[in-house]
Amino acid sequence: MDISVILCTYNRSESLKRALDSVAKSVFPQAIDWEVLIVDNNSNDRTSEVVQEFSLRYPGRFRYSFEPRPGKSHALNRGILEASGSLLAFMDDDVVVEPTWLHNLTAVLRDSNCAGVGGRILPQWTGPPPHWLPTHERYGLAPLAMFDLGLESGPLNEPPFGTNMAFRRDVFQRYTGFRVDLGPRPGSEIRNEDTEFGQRLLNAGEQLLYEPSAVVHHEVPLKRLTKRYFLRWFFDKGRADMREFGVPGNSQWRIVGVPILLIRRFATSIVRWMIAIDPGRRFGAKLKVWTKVGEIKECYRLSHSMEQHI
Repeated sequence: MDISVILCTYNRSESLKRALDSVAKSVFPQAIDWEVLIVDNNSNDRTSEVVQEFSLRYPGRFRYSFEPRPGKSHALNRGILEASGSLLAFMDDDVVVEPTWLHNLTAVLRDSNCAGVGGRILPQWTGPPPHWLPTHERYGLAPLAMFDLGLESGPLNEPPFGTNMAFRRDVFQRYTGFRVDLGPRPGSEIRNEDTEFGQRLLNAGEQLLYEPSAVVHHEVPLKRLTKRYFLRWFFDKGRADMREFGVPGNSQWRIVGVPILLIRRFATSIVRWMIAIDPGRRFGAKLKVWTKVGEIKECYRLSHSMEQHI
């Protein structure tokens, strides 16, 4: 098997149909043996029936796998274990891929010695973008899973996002899989499972490439176009960053287990929030405050967890 597309899903049978329909239309200029492995992360909707419909419609193209342990990282690691391809591509259940997506994404891996590749993720708006979106921030639209570094291909110096990336199978054999303490699960939206893996490769000196012609369109539902959603996302991002990168600074000066350095950054973020005038910049500054709150909360939890094990 040349390529396995791994798609993890949880209770999104309707959007899953659109995602599978789009990848089923993939085109290749030459003969390529490829499959789509759908990993059901213990859904209780019509997910299994949807996959069965596509398996019957496209014999040999779609396969079903079941992962009972809750959490996307568990599902991703299950997919890696059961996939047959030498190249592993990843997409989500709420995107629509272009017909040339899979070819353009994986051709880079076939024609070079790089470890992985990431493509563009563009918004599929379901309503008008609000005026407060922090579009000036480099990762201001990260809660909408947007990843667009322009139209020039080349080396990738930052990790790609999980719904549009591909790696060689042996990369997972050398660096293991996705961290199970990261990634969304029922009751928790802590993420970073995808970017942590990409950053792990970059830190090890592996080469990643950016291929802008590999395009997926990510649906932006109205429920995500709210300030509450953005604030919650960045709060959880702060918690995830603390788990991934650890407590900042080596200072022994702490308040209830939280480094003074982190508290100072929190205070600075509040000042920038209070003095900002432009709606997008003001909300962007507020998001940084919520990120710091998430970092502080996770730092407090980690500090007290360590004390209990001493």
